[in-house]
This record gives sequence, C-alpha cells and structure tokens, in this order.
Amino acid sequence: MSRNEQRITLLVTKLREHVGSSLPVRYAENKSYISAQQIIKGLLPGTFVQEPSGEPGTDQHVFVNGIGAPLLSKKDLYNQQAVVYINGIPMQKDHPFAYELQKNEDVRIGTGTNPFAIFNIENIESVEVIKDPVRLAMLGPLASNGAIWIITKNAKPGNNKINVNLHSGLVTVPDIMPVNAAYEYNFRQPFYTTFNPSGTSLMPSFLRDSTNVDYYGPANWYQSYYKPTFTYGADASLTGGSDRANFRLFLSGLKDANSADNTSLRKYNAGFYITVLPLKWLVFNSMIHYTRLERYRNRNIGERVMEQRYIPDITNPLTPNRSLYDKYLEEFEKAVDDNINSSLQTAFNATAMLKQLTLKASFALDYGEAARDAFWPTTLLEGNNFVSAYLGINQRVLFNSSAAYKFLLSNDQSLTLGLNQGFTNDFQRLKYAYGYNGPNDFIKINLFGPNAADGKFITYYFPAKQQMAISSFFGNASYDYRDLLKISAVIRRDGASTMQPNNRWFTGYSTGLEYNLGRQLNLDNAKLSVQASYAKVGIPIQDDRYSTGPVYTSYIGWPQEPTLGTYIGVPAIARPYTTGWIGYDIPWAYYNKLNLGFRVELFNENLQLGADFYNRDNKNGLILMPVASEWGYTGEYKSGLTVNNKGVDLVITANLLSASSPVKWKFNGNISFNQNRLKALPGGVKSVEIENTKLEVGKPVDAFWIYENAGIYNSDSEVPVNSSTGRTLTFQGIGLKAGDPRWVDQNGDYNINEDDKVLKGNYMPKQFGGFGSELQYGKLSMDFQFFFALGRSVMNQYASNRLDFVNNDYTKSLNAVKEITYWERKEDLKVYPRYNPWSDVIAYRNDQDLFVQKASFLKLRSLTLAYDLNSKSFLRKFSMFRLYLTGTNLLTFTPFKGDDPELATYNGIYSGRALPLPRTITFGVKLDF
Repeated sequence: MSRNEQRITLLVTKLREHVGSSLPVRYAENKSYISAQQIIKGLLPGTFVQEPSGEPGTDQHVFVNGIGAPLLSKKDLYNQQAVVYINGIPMQKDHPFAYELQKNEDVRIGTGTNPFAIFNIENIESVEVIKDPVRLAMLGPLASNGAIWIITKNAKPGNNKINVNLHSGLVTVPDIMPVNAAYEYNFRQPFYTTFNPSGTSLMPSFLRDSTNVDYYGPANWYQSYYKPTFTYGADASLTGGSDRANFRLFLSGLKDANSADNTSLRKYNAGFYITVLPLKWLVFNSMIHYTRLERYRNRNIGERVMEQRYIPDITNPLTPNRSLYDKYLEEFEKAVDDNINSSLQTAFNATAMLKQLTLKASFALDYGEAARDAFWPTTLLEGNNFVSAYLGINQRVLFNSSAAYKFLLSNDQSLTLGLNQGFTNDFQRLKYAYGYNGPNDFIKINLFGPNAADGKFITYYFPAKQQMAISSFFGNASYDYRDLLKISAVIRRDGASTMQPNNRWFTGYSTGLEYNLGRQLNLDNAKLSVQASYAKVGIPIQDDRYSTGPVYTSYIGWPQEPTLGTYIGVPAIARPYTTGWIGYDIPWAYYNKLNLGFRVELFNENLQLGADFYNRDNKNGLILMPVASEWGYTGEYKSGLTVNNKGVDLVITANLLSASSPVKWKFNGNISFNQNRLKALPGGVKSVEIENTKLEVGKPVDAFWIYENAGIYNSDSEVPVNSSTGRTLTFQGIGLKAGDPRWVDQNGDYNINEDDKVLKGNYMPKQFGGFGSELQYGKLSMDFQFFFALGRSVMNQYASNRLDFVNNDYTKSLNAVKEITYWERKEDLKVYPRYNPWSDVIAYRNDQDLFVQKASFLKLRSLTLAYDLNSKSFLRKFSMFRLYLTGTNLLTFTPFKGDDPELATYNGIYSGRALPLPRTITFGVKLDF
C-alpha cells in the first residue's frame, strides 16, 4: 500500500472510530431491502425497527435503546427517531408540522415516502449503530436518540474496476381466506338470535338479500387485488485512478413491489465520489449523491377519504365480486396520484495532516423535495371531485471545522487535544392546497379559482415552514497509555434558534474510559476489554414556534376542522386554543446516559462476545399537560417529563468449525433487553390522563390504558348490587345487563369508569434482536437471518371493529370504512366472547384487555444461496462471477391472532388495513472485472 493510500485509509478509520456495534454488510447484501431501516433490521444490537406496512416506500421507524418519551402522536414519534448519517451527513426527516393541517394523523399529507429509502446496499461499505455516550456527545444534539452511521463505498486508486449487479424477483401472493356476504351473515346471525330476537331485518341491506350475487356470489376479488408481481434492478460502479487522484461512479435503478393493490416503488440512484491529494499532507474528498423515488401507492378508501376530509356513504362496502370490483378499479384510470421524491446529498471535505497536527474543514448539504398531485373523479366521491397539490422541501446545510494536536508524552503515552466548531441550518417548507367541485372529470389540476361558478375548483391553500439553526463549539481530549488505558472527554456548548432567548445555550459533557485487560494479563489467544462512559447532552426543541413563548396561530377552526385560516373570507389569527399554550422559560431537555461495556475475543478471534449495560434518563421533556376546560385551551406545554430506559445489549459472532475444515460455518446473534419507566411529570404530579393514554410515575410509558375483562354477565341477576344503596353496578352511569362484559370494578364504587382502567401490556418489545448463520463449502454458500421481538403487545382494533358491527355499520368514521380486504378473514372471530353489540356500554370497545394481545414473533427474514463461477476457465477474466437466489419474509411464528403482529402502528394499534410484508424470491448475478 502506498503512503497516499495509507493516508486515505487513515481518514476512513478516523471517520469510524469509537462507533458502536458494526453490521457486516454481507448480511444484508443480495436482499430486496430498499431502506436504511430494512437493512439494519434485526442485525444491529439495541436497535428496534418497526415496519408497520408492506407497501413499498412507506415510512418505517428505528429506535435505539428504547424511547425517551411516550408516543402520544406522530410528533412524538418524530422526536424519538435515531438519526441516519450518510458519510457523516445527518439526514433530515419529514417534519411533523404537516399533521396540524390534518384531521387524522394515520397518513401524512404529501407523498408519504420514506426519506431513508434512498440507499442501495450495493453502494454501502459499512453500517454501524452509535450508542456510546462519548461518541454521541461528539455528534451533538442531533444524535440524542442514537445514530445509524452509514459509510458508502468511496473512491480508491488502482486500475479501473467495474462492478455490476443484476437481479430480478417475484413477489408471491400471500395465503388468504376470501369470504363473501354469506360468511358475514353467518357470523352475525348468532348475535341477532341471542340479543335481537326481532329478526335479522335490522341487518344492513348488503346482507339481507341472499339472492344478491353481487355480495353472495363468488368471492374472487382477490384475483384482482393480489397478483404475482415482478421486481428488478441493475446497478454498476466504476472505480479507478492514481494515488493522487481517484474516483468512483455509481449508477442504479430498481423496482420494488408488493403483490397487493398494484403498489410499487421505483428508485434511481447516481453517486460520484472523488479523492484528490494535491500535496502529500493535504487530502480533498467530495461526494454528490442523487436519488429519485417514484411511489405508486395503494387505492385504499380510508387513505383517500382522510385527505378528502369527507366520508361518503359507506353503508354498503365494495363488492367481493371480481367483475364488479374491476369496474370500480377502472375509475382509477380517471384519477391522478403522482408521488415523486428527489434527494440530493453533497459534501466537500479538506484534511491537512501536518505531523502531529490535523486540520479539517467540511461543507455538506442534504436537500430533498417531495411533490404530489392527486385528483379523484366524481365517480369516487358521490358526484363531487377532489384535487390536491403538495410540495415539501427539506434542506440541511452544515459547516464543520476542527483542529487536533497529538502530544507524544513518551514512548508509551500520548495526549490528543481537539477544538471543534459546527453549524447546522435546517429549513423545511410545505405548500399544500386542496379543492372540491371542479367543473368536470377532465380538468385535473387545481386552478385556484374563488368558486365553482366560473368553472374552477373551490380551493383551500396552506403554506407552512420551519427553521432551526444549531451552533456548536466543543473540545475533546484523549489520553492513551500503551494501548492499555484510554481516557476520553468532551465538553461542548450548543445554541439553538428554536430555544427561547433566556435558554438559548446548553453546556454538555462526556467522559469515557477503556481498559485493555487482555493486554494487562498478557493473554496470547484472547482479548478482553472493559469500557465505561457517561454523557450529558442537550436535546433542542425542533419546532421554531416555541422560541418566542406565547404565539398566535392562523388555525382558527375547531379540533374536528383544524385548518380553517379565515373568518367569512378574511384572514384571521387567534390564540392557540387548539394547538396548546406555550409559556416562557422553557429550558433545554437533555439526557444523562451511563454505559458499561465488555468485549471478549477468544480462540484467535474465532469467538467474539460483547455486552453493553446502559442506563439513560431523558429529562426536562416537554409535554402538553391538560388544563381546566374553562381556559379554552387543549393544554399547556410544560417541561419536566423524565423517562428512564435501562437494559443490556448482547452480541456474539463465532466460527463454529475449525479453520482446516472444508466447511465454513459462522454464527451471528444479538439480543437486547430494555425497559422504560416514567420517573417524573411536570409540576411533580404523579399521573396524568391525555386522551386515551394514562401516564403514571413508576410505570412504563408504552402501556395500554384499558379495562380488565373478567367474562360476561349471562343474566341480569349476575350483575353485582351495592348492598348499601341497592343500586346495581353501572358503566359510566349506564346499568349493566345480561350480555354485557364483566369488567373489573377496581375501586369497588359500583360505577365502572376511567378510574377503573389499568396500565397493562406494552407496545415496545422487552427483548428483540436477530440471529443467523453463514455456511460455505467451496464455491457454494448459504446464509439465513432471523428477526424476533418478545414481550410485546398490540391492541387488536381490527377484531374490535368487526365485532362492533352495530356501531360501525351506520357511522361515518374511519373505523367504519370497509376496504376490499373486508372480504378477507384475517382471524377467527368466534374465539371472542359473544357480548350484546346493541348494548349502550359499547361492549366491544377496544380499550379493554380482551383486545390487547400478545404480539411476540420470530421471523425468517432471509435465506440466500450463492455460487461463485469465476474459477471456470472461460470466466477467469472476472474477479467475481456470482449467482445468487434469495427469499425474504419467508416464515412467521407468533401467538398473535391477526395476520402479522408487525403490521401495527408506532403505538401498537393493529387495524388489519396495512398491506402484508411482501414475500419475495430474487435471482441475481454479480460481476466484477
């Protein structure tokens, strides 16, 4: 290796030093993974990934070492996500301020595309999770929830080298049980017989007439909804150049798809990387990476009416008859639903290495645009039509510089001191407009006319933007004694524009120690090290409206219609009654994290073990606390929330056969244990009720607040009677009767209400991780990977809605919307007790432990077979010629009663509406020459 190559390697090593657990990229290669979350899922310790839908390109979530606050809304979800870095650039996420323009948060307006779907595994060199407090303190406030550190393959010197990867796959149709109206009638009929003897004439019209072939005919709708679908992809790279100037060019294009509802994602990548050494001590690195995402989204009724803000007559669902369902799908030929995301990352780095002095300076830009145009014709909206347009912009600009000097104190000791400066500026904007009642179904663009009389749409326009600037100064020191003892320290000062003037700056610090016991004990074939670190780092508010204290808002509507911005056509502002009062003197939130780690390598590194014990307190968190109703506000934002997470992350890798064996067998595994507890609420209160959630000091923040179910009252005489008053047990003042649930009266006051609810279950897993193996014999290899989550529960809203058919048949709400998958049996509903669905107590309400169900699972995520052909004489000009066959999402083992326990929302609600995770078989070929 030349001296210049050594310098380049040193830079890459420095970029990765002190990071946490590393993912061997080979575990994720040759798989049909299209996002950062899918790549790391089950492979990085301490990192839990949620994939709540199998629809390609939709959002996914990643948590490192638990959650630091209750997930009460999508805004809280946004604030708890680990940051994803690409070559040192912290990538932006879509800001949740858009949810304030919506009635419902289930689906965000706009393209709804995962911003971290820009990655191509063939362009990635390494992936790591950063959990160590010292390294997190170096990264600063943006990494307060942990970091996923991704390094792409970079320029390197040598003869020109070409890498090509071609693959094609088949997404198979899932196993389903289609049903028609006869099944639904037979399911409901026992309820009518038991509780409504007047007969089944009260059933909705689509069930009353058994001669109606539209509903009682063949249930073959699935042949148009589920179809085997092909995926494909191609990528190529060219690398080469001299020691003084080298480059890498990467190009790719692919289509990922689901066999459900004709959904897919098309992705196009281009990356160019250059390294130049004009002087032997000076190195310039530059990168430009562009991605275009085209999402072809589902045709769900629920998602459409959420944006349309209008629920049409849904008494009769779509027909299970394929011929009629196809006619319904034909109406989408008149519709428009274009979803395009563009993403650009560019960086320029300069490094000067002058003996013991190292100087660095860098500029980086992360820019993204999301554009959606939608139009729904009159045939899909009861004679009206709807149009919307969305443009979202995410922009992050970063400037960083540093200077480090290494003092050689002796032959055995060194001390490195560094000074660092950083500046980050975030700008996020959206422009959104929607309109109704266009002149016809041929004009499909929003003309922004004042009314429909002049042939234009009745429109509503909503611009919004957010800005945040963070300026940071920090110093770091590192002492090294004979590679035996290492001591690190960081002290930093961060200022954020989103904080109020009297609390603009925050001082954080960190310290760490690593002791090499293996070297101390002179172990020849073993390594043993102990690490301990602690950090206190600030967490800035990421919404600029908090920076000035009390503010006015342009949203003057009611909670059911929050986006009104005018009064009788005149722009208006009002106090933030619907968004919550913001006061003064809001301090920085921060976290304290203590980490103790052990690393062991035995038998010449054939067995590697790692363990990290951590304790993290997220303090001074901001939360919307309820206030007296006469104030008129939904609540007041107060600081003082403290949530504790503690746990352990365990990792093992092992070569299970001797080096002389013709068969190579490597095992990898990781398991993480985590538990969270609420330690404090603002003002010292011990508990608070926020909508359907209760937070209680000393209890987990992810528990469900529910009634405990103890059976059914078979007769009126079984209902308890208060001996002192002679009154029977009631539910919220309503007398309980035969056929009602036997909910537990926790406080014994003979009136069951929210005081009798308990905290039970948890939507975050208590244990999670993955394991797998690689086997190789000659040129043939096989690898497989499992992913699991244990000690987790979800609320089965799907079962609750299906059993509560009386209230849902004639209610215009999202829970009452019946998708075409209404005609799919996802679970056996006969296992539930038969309550009286006509009861005034709403017997099948979902906030009871009847529907909080165990949702642990074990999944075979991938299985790959590969064969290298490059030893063949006619292929020897290739340095690699590999054929591979991969299956993903192959098997699931779970006690959950629904179809897939993963398909739940971030806060554990299973609706049964999410598209299944696709089972894909992929064949590919890799060429290097």
